[in-house]
Amino acid sequence: MQINDIMQRSAGAFTQYRETISSARAVFLETIASEIIEQRDVLVATAQAETNLPAARLNGEITRTTSQLQLFANLIKEGSWVEAVIDTAKPDSTPAKPDLRRMLVPVGPVVVFGASNFPFAFSTAGGDTASVLAAGATVVIKGHPAHPRTSQLVFEAMQRAIRKNSMPEFTVQHVTGEGNATGKALVQHPLTTGVGFTGSLQGGKALLGYAAEREVPIPVFAEMSSINPVVFYPDALATQAEQLAQTFAGSITLGMGQFCTNPGLLIGLKSKALDNFVSLLGDAVAAVAPQKMLHKGICEAYGKGRTHMLTQESVTLVKESAAPAEMEAWPALARTAAKTFLVNPQLKEELFGPFSMLVECEDKAELLSVLKSLHGQLTTTIVGTPTDTAQWKDVIAVQSTLAGRVILNNPPTGVEVCAAMVHGGPFPATTDQRFTSVGTGAIKRWVRPVCFQNFPDDMLPDALKAGNPLGIWRQIDNGFTR
Repeated sequence: MQINDIMQRSAGAFTQYRETISSARAVFLETIASEIIEQRDVLVATAQAETNLPAARLNGEITRTTSQLQLFANLIKEGSWVEAVIDTAKPDSTPAKPDLRRMLVPVGPVVVFGASNFPFAFSTAGGDTASVLAAGATVVIKGHPAHPRTSQLVFEAMQRAIRKNSMPEFTVQHVTGEGNATGKALVQHPLTTGVGFTGSLQGGKALLGYAAEREVPIPVFAEMSSINPVVFYPDALATQAEQLAQTFAGSITLGMGQFCTNPGLLIGLKSKALDNFVSLLGDAVAAVAPQKMLHKGICEAYGKGRTHMLTQESVTLVKESAAPAEMEAWPALARTAAKTFLVNPQLKEELFGPFSMLVECEDKAELLSVLKSLHGQLTTTIVGTPTDTAQWKDVIAVQSTLAGRVILNNPPTGVEVCAAMVHGGPFPATTDQRFTSVGTGAIKRWVRPVCFQNFPDDMLPDALKAGNPLGIWRQIDNGFTR
């Protein structure tokens, strides 16, 4: 089918779907979750065959996917997310003040690109799609070629939910195809109003470029590249080295490093404590057996990138695991000095896989220089005792400027799906650091504010009516009330 036909159908469905009440959309999201759960065994088996991911990981990802759908269903049932604001008329003021009421409304058809490393949670019915549908917008999903059968099965579950809830037939559509042509056509179609993407820096920048070429620009919300710097402060290294080595070896190699929050950069001050920690961490990384990566392309890119990193001048290999078999990753820890890191921009690039680079700094000034040289990140982690956090406030303050999520004494792998989560950050972590792609805040990407001036009550959306029929929290004349 031609892209124009698909987008025309999405726009037609949007005119109906945007008028559905929130409770009906919530039930729709819950039905999608139920349909996915009913197909759990088939979905897991299919995804396992396509991605090499273990069944336990895939089962957990299905649970996360369905929980996301339920989370957004609960959000729109409650309803306050529309941010209703009312400034009542003051006809006796000079000049007279009109009645003004504002709320968030859906933008229109959205294109979502499935991710390679999460066949469920960041793909066909993942967080981007769930937030689009919760907002009242329609979605065209570009399935990822790494797991096409899985994507198709999830789409079929969504189609069943559409029929069961009498939603517009083309509320959700699914597009396949390799290469850039399909994605470019979807982004540049005049009826597309927004784009969601999780993937490589190269892919995200390409989508940004396509959007910039349009006559009418649209936002591209892309989550792309992060090395997630972890700073190990002195007292923590002196007192907790063995525990930290085990924890961070697990984080580096979790899922063979195929997470956007993988700790790819470790930073510490030159000391015997750091040397001890590096030795322990290297042993722990080397003890992790190689496992198959998601697909051949990712495995080849990791192998090439790993070799490239380890052949850079003044970069040394600390330890690596046993040699891998076909399609397996090769976990490794490398080390370099801050002066080398600062003059070699290639060491700041993301290497997608179970690899981490430790940077040794001579003093605080050099550590600050390393942090200030970094681009935007999804996460940055502080590993320190109360003694450390009291003594290193200035460095911690710099860390807080780098990322959307600042973590204390936890590894960065693992992203909780909740209202407080920020899975975003300054470029190139994402294309718009004001938003998150995980958690209920993700819905804000697919809406825009509209102000209604001097409307009679019967013409207003329910969220803005005087009697507050939805019972939501609203800001009225600068005070919050129900």
